[in-house]
Amino acid sequence: MAGIFSDMVAAARRSAAESALSGLMTWLGSAGAAAAAAIPGLLAELDQHRAAVIDALCVDGRPLGPIGLAGYAAGVQDAAVTDGWQLPAPGADLDWSRAQWPVVRLVAVCSLARESGYA
Repeated sequence: MAGIFSDMVAAARRSAAESALSGLMTWLGSAGAAAAAAIPGLLAELDQHRAAVIDALCVDGRPLGPIGLAGYAAGVQDAAVTDGWQLPAPGADLDWSRAQWPVVRLVAVCSLARESGYA
């Protein structure tokens, strides 16, 4: 019985994480990826953020997983809001040539989630 329950919990956690990543992709990720394709400086910055996320989450060779990525994204948002950053509204017209650090970091998480098939 304990095995079935822990499998159900694991599946629920994964589903919730993938849902959060999909929402983040809709909110920022897709627009950020399109902007990065058009703005070389943003693409370079995004690559650096992707590498930093991988370094943070892939300790001891662990693979990227949806729960880790979603938790990391939530932590970035929480820390940024605590420091006074305001979340852009979904669909907001952002100036991607001067994207703020939290936005680029969250787009990097989205990029990794999409690449890994989680969003």
